Amino acid sequence: PRPEPLLSRGPASPGSACPGPRGTNRAASSRSPPGLPPAPPRPASPRLAPTAVAAAQQKHISIQRQLAELEKLAGLSEGEFTLAVSLKTDLHKPCPLCPEEKFKACYGHKLHRHLQNLHWKISVEFEGYRMCICHLPCRLVKPNLVGDQTFSKMGAHYHCIICSATIARRTDMIGHINRHVNKGETESRFITAPAPKSSYQVLKESDTDVQVLPNYSTPQKTDSYFNPKMKLNRQLIFCALAVLAEERKPIECLDAFGATGIMGLQWAKHLRNSVKVTINDCNENSVTMIQENCHLNKMKVKLNTKEENNDEALGGGEQNTDTIEVTKMDANVIMHMRSFDFIHLDPFGTSVNYLDSAFRNVRNLGIVSLTSTDISSLYAKAQHVALRHYGCNIVRTEYYRELAARIVIAAVARAAARCNKGIEVLLAVALEHFVLVVVRVLRGPSPADDSAKKVRYLIHCQWCEERIFQKEGNMVEENPYQQLPCDCHGSMPGKTAVVLGPLWSGALFNTGFLRRMLFEAVQYGLDETQPLLKTLVCEAECTTLKNFSTHGPYDENKQEECGVYIKTPDTSAESCVLHGKRKNNEVVRNTAKRQKSDNSAEHPAFYYNIHRHSIKGMNMPKLNKFLNYLSEAGYRVSRTHFDPMGVRTNAPLAQFKTILVKYSTPTYTGGQAEGPLHLTEDPSPVPGSLKRWW
Repeated sequence: PRPEPLLSRGPASPGSACPGPRGTNRAASSRSPPGLPPAPPRPASPRLAPTAVAAAQQKHISIQRQLAELEKLAGLSEGEFTLAVSLKTDLHKPCPLCPEEKFKACYGHKLHRHLQNLHWKISVEFEGYRMCICHLPCRLVKPNLVGDQTFSKMGAHYHCIICSATIARRTDMIGHINRHVNKGETESRFITAPAPKSSYQVLKESDTDVQVLPNYSTPQKTDSYFNPKMKLNRQLIFCALAVLAEERKPIECLDAFGATGIMGLQWAKHLRNSVKVTINDCNENSVTMIQENCHLNKMKVKLNTKEENNDEALGGGEQNTDTIEVTKMDANVIMHMRSFDFIHLDPFGTSVNYLDSAFRNVRNLGIVSLTSTDISSLYAKAQHVALRHYGCNIVRTEYYRELAARIVIAAVARAAARCNKGIEVLLAVALEHFVLVVVRVLRGPSPADDSAKKVRYLIHCQWCEERIFQKEGNMVEENPYQQLPCDCHGSMPGKTAVVLGPLWSGALFNTGFLRRMLFEAVQYGLDETQPLLKTLVCEAECTTLKNFSTHGPYDENKQEECGVYIKTPDTSAESCVLHGKRKNNEVVRNTAKRQKSDNSAEHPAFYYNIHRHSIKGMNMPKLNKFLNYLSEAGYRVSRTHFDPMGVRTNAPLAQFKTILVKYSTPTYTGGQAEGPLHLTEDPSPVPGSLKRWW
């Protein structure tokens, strides 16, 4: 390599200096003349704008804005290049980014093609600059037995415009720049500290302000992850906490994975003295951002049992008694150390690693809510991951979202049973980005046994999509196919059914709790949550929206809930809330009796997709009309939030298909009169001529 001639090429500008190994500037690191002391280091300049900082700091010669600037470094001007092409004569000029053994000095027109094709076309662009590939010996490589040829081949690299790193591959360089952007390090070179406050963005949700980094929507690449698509999830959890706050005051609630602290801030800002909020995160940068967001929303912060009273954050002498406790520790540790009435788990991915700690110290009749975002495994796209995390065998079915909810609840029930606690499922929602489960904790071995018995296996027919839970008991049956209502095993060759699970076989919703959540959503003006809650209430009651009726949130005649409210039919002062931590045996027995009496009114398990069972060449009836047809036939029916075209009904699959065929019309009538298709056979069995379409 010949570093000294490279320094003499081109204009004497700061951009023409070639940095040495690991981005050190050769011009700045050269020795001082004999007898003179070394030059003192330049003092740190104040933070400038991005353009001013980029102009004030030196950059590598491979980083240029235009190809013409790169040609100027080689002493190749545009007029000289045009004249050389016309006269076909030119001086030999070397490449400023290649050593002599890599690219020898040549004519100007060849050098122009070399710079354009080898360096400029494969460059990495960032904020108007091009980071061209460099073949100079700036990057230290391991020696090889082959010799200089291998050294020159492996020495190609890129210089980062932000830091002093040298990256060999172009794809790695793009990822390196993206990581700088995700961390907010985009203003100048050699920045390793967190981004300044000026780069923060302030977002507002439900009257709560949070400041986040520009990469707030990129998971696993930022300390301040904030997903705007999870707003519905946060509102549902807030409604559940608001209902619990009406039962007992004050309640201690924990947001185990705070990130920006948006959820805990919403709890404290709207519920105020009814809750004592604790926001936890194991990342130090996240804890710092949570404290700043608390001051931004005029909240006091209690950190490590030392209260910080920031008068400036409160502003103008305004008095605010709201205090949020911010902790920095592992989620399992804080749930083992302290007891809470409400715990929310929202890790990145699965939450099974935190269930044992959550149920260890949660108080009786408390609530545990968890959000699982590992939808690739829960929705049967990565079945081996579901087996590893949940110990569950699953396949892709038409009811895969409800299957995912029952998988999570089964894991929750087993974790609670290990702590001698039972659960009552209050809410289970499975949408595009998450699976939300909210359960109430019932302390004691008897509720734990009852919950464990509801974890069963499911027999699923892969031919007709019929499904049924296995019968209780440990006896082995000779032919498990006999439990299925269909006869696909007898009419089709081979094995037609699979065993899925273990799954939760109980109810997924509590009607009384959902109605009170709807009441709280109306009280706090959560308009985006109200349509979903109305759908959930109808789904829990297995009725259509036409028959939906709203009444007071504490109507004793229509709202009964296990282990929550013990009221008399009289709406006097005697109908109060018993929210103590211990309940006498008589109340527990009455609760268990009511639980057994309400089992018959539970909503049917799973649903059918009307498109999945449609017939080729037939036009299906409208979904609302089809619901009326099933209701007129004497079956319970409702829509489901799991699938916009799903129908939850207690009708057998054979009757479902028969009614669907009866009210379907042919696509091409061919002279036939329009109207429902009348079958000459008995409508109860499935017509044999139409079986091949199913």
